[in-house]
Amino acid sequence: MVKIAKRRDDEVDIDASLVARLLAAQFPDWADRPIEAVASSGTDNVTFRLGTDLAVRLPRVEQTQEQVIKDLTWLPRLAPHLPLPIPEPLAGGEPGEGYPYAWAVYRWLDGEPFQLDRTADPIDAARRLAEFVRCLQTVDTAGAPVPPDDPFSRGTPLGPRDLLFREALDELRAEFDTGLVLAAWEASLAADTWAGPPRWIHGDLMAGNVLVADGALSAVIDFGTAWAADPAADLLPAWYLFEGASRRAFREAMEVDQDTWVRARGWVLSMELIVIPYLRSRNPDAPQDTEHTFIGELLAEFAAEQ
Repeated sequence: MVKIAKRRDDEVDIDASLVARLLAAQFPDWADRPIEAVASSGTDNVTFRLGTDLAVRLPRVEQTQEQVIKDLTWLPRLAPHLPLPIPEPLAGGEPGEGYPYAWAVYRWLDGEPFQLDRTADPIDAARRLAEFVRCLQTVDTAGAPVPPDDPFSRGTPLGPRDLLFREALDELRAEFDTGLVLAAWEASLAADTWAGPPRWIHGDLMAGNVLVADGALSAVIDFGTAWAADPAADLLPAWYLFEGASRRAFREAMEVDQDTWVRARGWVLSMELIVIPYLRSRNPDAPQDTEHTFIGELLAEFAAEQ
């Protein structure tokens, strides 16, 4: 039985035979179903398809088992308020069979990772995702989890990222208009105060977590970074998923103030810039054009507003 490739050194061994043993021991009614690894499993969990309508999700490391526990607690409370399907946990599993973490069985959600050209109507897709975000923000946050004290936690202030940002920019000073980059960054820092109450955010509305089926949005998955925080965090798909008219449609449908938009842009700018030196140190031969194009588009948008 082939084991799943590890993303980190501290991961446990996970394969389909482990899933079969866990099911046989804890959920025997599902134990006779075919088990197939999902190629697009993320960095925190490994997902297996269980038959045609179920999925099993196993954390790769100890820290991420908290995501499973959070799913079991909060997803059933969020789902009734949302206009798109989200993961539905059906049963929580316990450590066993040599596997040390909590895990869960979910209902399978059809769809492929978001690509703008897979949508029949990009503007409608932008509006539907905006509706999802706005509905999520209306859910009562009483007792909701909050972001960990980490400069990389979505929905938190930009200030703690300032030193990391400036260090990365210094390494890249020969490749960017540092004056323009700093102006955009400092504008985001100046807008870096969310005066309202914390709101529910998904926190990771990237292509792999927004599914498309038959040309339309079909589901939103992976709520590992969902918590009560600054709603600017869920504006990130404006840049990561949309462009041109669909980006404008998303912004208009969100009806956000300028400061919130500028904070979100600062998050995207810092996420992209800070990671470049790290990725290059791991893969120095990787092409750089995509990095420059993405940041260049964002800076052009900032410059046009001045």
